Amino acid sequence: MESGADIIETNTFNGTTISQSDYELESWVDEINRQAVRIAKKARDDFFVKTGKKTYVAGALGPTSKTASLSPDVERPEYRGVTFDELVDAYYGQAKVFIDEGVDILLPETTFDTLNLKACLYAIETLQEEYKKKFPLMLSVTITDLSGRTLSGQTLKSFWFSVKHSQPLSVGINCALGAADMRPYIQELSEMANCYVSCYPNAGLPNPLSPTGYDETPESIALELSKMSTAGHVNIVGGCCGTTPAHISTYFCDWKTSRTIVENALSLSNV
Repeated sequence: MESGADIIETNTFNGTTISQSDYELESWVDEINRQAVRIAKKARDDFFVKTGKKTYVAGALGPTSKTASLSPDVERPEYRGVTFDELVDAYYGQAKVFIDEGVDILLPETTFDTLNLKACLYAIETLQEEYKKKFPLMLSVTITDLSGRTLSGQTLKSFWFSVKHSQPLSVGINCALGAADMRPYIQELSEMANCYVSCYPNAGLPNPLSPTGYDETPESIALELSKMSTAGHVNIVGGCCGTTPAHISTYFCDWKTSRTIVENALSLSNV
């Protein structure tokens, strides 16, 4: 936030019963998510008292450690490690804690399997019906290689038409690729989407020989995001794996669009 970010995420990427089952910590999931929201909100509130600047907390819903579309066993192509209903239950529990604890935005992110995301959206729609509210929703998919497809093999066009019914505040791409490699896919998405477009890239691909573990510098990422912005292809920018406060401050120093979008959207919401 001191570097200029208007949105911070809860540290809850793996805060579902499905992901925590790998560690036999399913019974702690509600508490993990509850405390993560409280920590983020305290940081937000303390920053406001210190600076007078309003910032926002996004409840991060990760993709889980399972895939609903693919078999984890090459000899059993019909097998699935998780069911759609199990994903719905896991996401419902996480999102409900976020809503009850007062996050500003729901952020299903790093989607590598759109069927997983559709389960998340179904859970959120169920909660919206129960609470009789529309929650600000930001969606983010991850493109895993230069084919422009998700890990489950879906194109960006197929992804967007699979999730546009949720009427999100924004849709975007995050994680796997660096900003330069993301640029053509951000353009493709922006030409289809009828909402705002976000981009929060890794600091390039992981490189264990780099001093920071990633090759992209604050200046190189800022240059690529600037190109996206100048072309009118992106509205909200941020940083994912390997990015630091220096990355955020470098490309947020003159950035005003993200804040305006978020403020306008939240002013129309009950959350």
